[in-house]
Amino acid sequence: MSNGIVVIALGGNAFIQKGQRGTIDEQWANVTRAMRQIADIIEKGYKVLLTHGNGPQVGNILEWMEALKDRIPPLPMDVAGAMTQGWIGYMIQQSLANELRKRGLNQNIVSVVNQVLVDGNDRAFRNPTKFVGPYYTEDEARKLMDEKGWDMKPDPRGGWRRVVASPSPIDNLEKNAIKTLLNNNFIVIASGGGGIPVVEEQGQIAGVEAVIDKDLAGELLASLVGADHFIILTDVEGAMINYGKRNMRILRRVTVDELERYYEEGHFPPGSMGPKVLAAIKFVRNGGKMAAIGHLYKALDLLEEKTGTIITR
Repeated sequence: MSNGIVVIALGGNAFIQKGQRGTIDEQWANVTRAMRQIADIIEKGYKVLLTHGNGPQVGNILEWMEALKDRIPPLPMDVAGAMTQGWIGYMIQQSLANELRKRGLNQNIVSVVNQVLVDGNDRAFRNPTKFVGPYYTEDEARKLMDEKGWDMKPDPRGGWRRVVASPSPIDNLEKNAIKTLLNNNFIVIASGGGGIPVVEEQGQIAGVEAVIDKDLAGELLASLVGADHFIILTDVEGAMINYGKRNMRILRRVTVDELERYYEEGHFPPGSMGPKVLAAIKFVRNGGKMAAIGHLYKALDLLEEKTGTIITR
């Protein structure tokens, strides 16, 4: 008997920890550890749909392309996103399958190369804000702006970088395949990196140079498949209000109305906790039973509402 569908959004710390170089051996070790948490949830009888970030991995691909641009024709960002879905999906599939086998469980696991529809007129395309790829000097950046038509901005972390749009997700084009797989007891990995961003023009689908927020895309997918629970795993214990101040505190159990009020008051920075909180709000508003934000290595406790930030109707 299934306990329902849980959509789990894995943060970047599932693959690369702070202070690590991001070698493939480090990534394997991190994924292996993270999948023990996911196996705990599967063992409890939940149908699991996993999604994940891809920032460092797609950043690597963009750097490789830039370093080899004189020898190999560069690829667009949508293709780089598809490549990371295969890369990370493979690591999750193998690590999770091995962990389940240790426990005497033999379930089918599959990764979906997943396209997510965005609006070509989304205002995000007029004001790109998402930093991607390598760092440049200001002179190099201005040259690239002239040569390639890229949008470049100074990154607060130092240097100049390319910025691309981060439009809102509208639809998940493989949702019916994902539902069929879940209904047939597959563990599914989908919408990796927020999904491959595509637009529809005159009945045709085409990729675009953009990055969709993984948590907002994960929420959309969770709502489309009728998930009961949406769990956002990260490297902190939960959502904080008054962050960095004397009266800082973690939110434990909040209603969606309370959380929305805190969100509108500006407690959650747009580059970090903001999209996670917004995704949690949207999921519960769209009919989900419960959303939660918490630490990667406390996934089952988070699902069972023993830790983290729990958001309910």
